[in-house]
Amino acid sequence: MQRDQLHQKTSALARTILASVEALPQLRRLDRGTLPTPQSAAACVEQLLEILYPGFFGRQNLLSSDIATRITTLIASISDTLYDHVRFCLRYRIHVDTPDQSSDTSRAKSDQSASAQPMPSQSNTDDACEQCDREAVDIVERFLSRIPDIRSLLADDVQAAFESDPAASSADETLFCYPGVFAITVQRLAHELYRQHVPLLPRIWTEIAHSRTGIDIHPGAVLGRRFFIDHGTGVVIGETTTIGDNVKLYQGVTLGALAPAFGQLLRGTKRHPTIEHDVTIYAHATILGGETVIGHGSTIGGNVFLTRSVPSNHVVGIEPPKLKVRDRRRRKTTEDPPLDFDI
Repeated sequence: MQRDQLHQKTSALARTILASVEALPQLRRLDRGTLPTPQSAAACVEQLLEILYPGFFGRQNLLSSDIATRITTLIASISDTLYDHVRFCLRYRIHVDTPDQSSDTSRAKSDQSASAQPMPSQSNTDDACEQCDREAVDIVERFLSRIPDIRSLLADDVQAAFESDPAASSADETLFCYPGVFAITVQRLAHELYRQHVPLLPRIWTEIAHSRTGIDIHPGAVLGRRFFIDHGTGVVIGETTTIGDNVKLYQGVTLGALAPAFGQLLRGTKRHPTIEHDVTIYAHATILGGETVIGHGSTIGGNVFLTRSVPSNHVVGIEPPKLKVRDRRRRKTTEDPPLDFDI
């Protein structure tokens, strides 16, 4: 009987929720065409990983005699999928340029007056964006042509991971097991699309790596050769970060913006630091600001907080904490200090 009572109220509940949907356009995405699903984007990334690292990802037990056929098959599949994803995102860009959301009363009134005009249908948008499809063909062709160069960069990254970590028994281990190598790989792929001004899709790709590894590298960041992230969890690298060659980061490092409170006013400006060649940044260091430069050959210690530049070949650290050591066996009265910290 209780279920029947609930069913009787569902129509009223639906009307209330519908009113909320209509009142908050920024939380809906309607009449705006198709976008890549997270699942299809992840599947595309997995196929790209197999091309970058044959035998490590995707199909196993590959033979040298199989590789030409396998690569040809993968490229054909990826080109079709990526073409659809890129053109979807280019069409999405049209709607972003004219967003269906408002933040003030005057805009809300304008929206209401315009509500009498029908929204363009998806088919009309398709007809109006043939240029998007032509552009998508060029973007996919350029992206796929860059794969040999990306593989060259990744070969250096994998070697740097092996040489930098005495715990690694082989370069294969770094590919199979190191989250930093995976995150850097996906970012280098996404960066190629970012450079070609593809909206949204590069962020979808890097968020796949972020969710899997805890390493957040914006696709706009410029990464030098032989880049290594050790352990990696909690690393954040912002959009306008520039990183030189032979740089090593540890877990929890943030290369961020100094004034994120200004939000969209800072779009298009250099907001994140520049890390020059041969720099090591230890765990949980925070380096902020677009004008902050860490000079080549410098070392930044753990837990350091920096908002200004560091000259080349310097070491930056924080004062070590004072340690108070007590003999737990010496406490004899209630007036003596407690043996342990209480939380």
